[in-house]
Amino acid sequence: MDQAKPTGTPDEAVPEAAGGETARTMTGTSPGAFREPGPDRGACDGTAPVSGDREERGAASHGSAVAAETTSDTAPDAAEPTAPRLDLGKPAGTTTVPGPRSAAAPDAPGAADAPAFAERPRPLHAPDPYSTPPYGEPGPWAPAPPVQRPVPTPVHGTRLPPGQYPGTPAHGTPVPEGARPQRGGGGDWGRYDPWAAPGAPAAEAGGGPGQRRRERRAGRGRLAGAALVLALVAGSVGGYVGMRLERHGGLGAVELEQAAGEAGERAPDSVAGIAARTLPGVVTLHVSGGEGGALGTGFVLDDRGHILTNQHVVDSAGNGGSIRVTFNGGETARARLVGGDPGYDLAVVKVSGVSGLTPLPLGDSDDVRVGDPVVAIGAPFDLANTVTAGIISAKERPITAGGEKGDGTDISYVDALQTDAPINPGNSGGPLVDERARVIGINSAIHAPGGPARQDDSAGSVGLGFAIPVNQAKRVAEELINHGRATHPVIGVTLDMGYEGEGAKVGGQAAGGGSAVTPGGPADKADIVAGDVITEVDGVPVASGEELIIKIRSHRPGDRLGLTVERAGEPREVTLELGSSDAS
Repeated sequence: MDQAKPTGTPDEAVPEAAGGETARTMTGTSPGAFREPGPDRGACDGTAPVSGDREERGAASHGSAVAAETTSDTAPDAAEPTAPRLDLGKPAGTTTVPGPRSAAAPDAPGAADAPAFAERPRPLHAPDPYSTPPYGEPGPWAPAPPVQRPVPTPVHGTRLPPGQYPGTPAHGTPVPEGARPQRGGGGDWGRYDPWAAPGAPAAEAGGGPGQRRRERRAGRGRLAGAALVLALVAGSVGGYVGMRLERHGGLGAVELEQAAGEAGERAPDSVAGIAARTLPGVVTLHVSGGEGGALGTGFVLDDRGHILTNQHVVDSAGNGGSIRVTFNGGETARARLVGGDPGYDLAVVKVSGVSGLTPLPLGDSDDVRVGDPVVAIGAPFDLANTVTAGIISAKERPITAGGEKGDGTDISYVDALQTDAPINPGNSGGPLVDERARVIGINSAIHAPGGPARQDDSAGSVGLGFAIPVNQAKRVAEELINHGRATHPVIGVTLDMGYEGEGAKVGGQAAGGGSAVTPGGPADKADIVAGDVITEVDGVPVASGEELIIKIRSHRPGDRLGLTVERAGEPREVTLELGSSDAS
């Protein structure tokens, strides 16, 4: 007895059952697996589910659906339509239809007359109307997948000899390791697996899992090495950049900002403008003599070469010393002493054979006001052409300086201008000029512990400098140039310098034993006698004998003064005309 082939075998015609319907065997595993052949399909392929699902295909191979078969001893009347039979092992609504008779039963009615249908290969799935690979037409990015043809599956429970069906083995049949199909191969679809899980990586030909792990480890090693090199390079570059930023504040060369130069001259009343006009007329004096040397400053009075300075600067030159004058431009010349007066602390020297001198204009010291700006120019500590600035901080400040000889002949009495412009040793004899570059004073002394002192005897400026008013200096300089000596205004009395009361007291007798009041002198004519106390000069109080001398010497001989005199505690007012005495 021949064994019936499963339905859907390509080389077998499908017989026509009674009533015009096609009798066939349906091996579906789900409701609706039975299909009528369409006009463009031919016979329905019953070995694979319509959906193409891998699970349903596997169920068919294991015989989950019961196939109908026809045998020679059980179907003598096979020509009769077979009634549908309910299969309890299938889901409800699934009907098993007996298949066509085997070719071994030629006596079946109508078997010879059954029409033969030309069978052609059919795809395992319905055409995709959207042409999406791999189920539709090949896309522009991938070729069509290979066609997998069905393999006939025997009836469930039939034991088959080994090797008869090279396709899918029967249920429970062990498959040798070497007989399993190997993935891979050449071509575009060599590594394509249409039934693999979505997102699963494609197998690589020529290497197993161990090789891939080694390659991954080698790749990670190379990546770690590259990261290490990058970190070293970044660290080196970062360190260099940090060093440049810390030391120089940037990566490039340091270029400092600089303002553009201002063209043109400075304002005439600025310190720079005043200095520019004054410096050409200022000189530095270096004096040497038997009693030592001295350093000081002077300024040009006229184009004849007369230079005004302090007496204490050139004092040593009177005993056969020498005077060297250095001008602003660096030129030097020898000078001689024209004359000097210790009481005024003024002296005049002269240079010969020098042309192009720049005399400085003289101002009016009586017109100076406290707070006026001033500029002092000199050679402090032998630093020639030094310019300092300040203001007039006081006027008519009575000071005395000198007295080193002990007999009082070298004491100077000055009704001085006080300034805070820095004045130091070496500035003595230099000009104190106003904002119009006019000389208003001659720098002479600075304040020192214990009282005013000449600049040569002091350590430096403390912001209290004193200058001889130019009005007084002008008169003395003219007398020294014209006569070689200066005259002093006097009232004709000898003062008691040890008097500690308020005012200046007329002494009892003169130094030589004579009368303290010069007979026929200005005081004698004003009825001033020994023991009288002078308390005011022109309404200005005087506190001591030094202040009275200073007030008197601030005037010229012949000037009239008003004095307040006390006798026996009774004040009275007197007026007198100043006399004159030679400095010699």
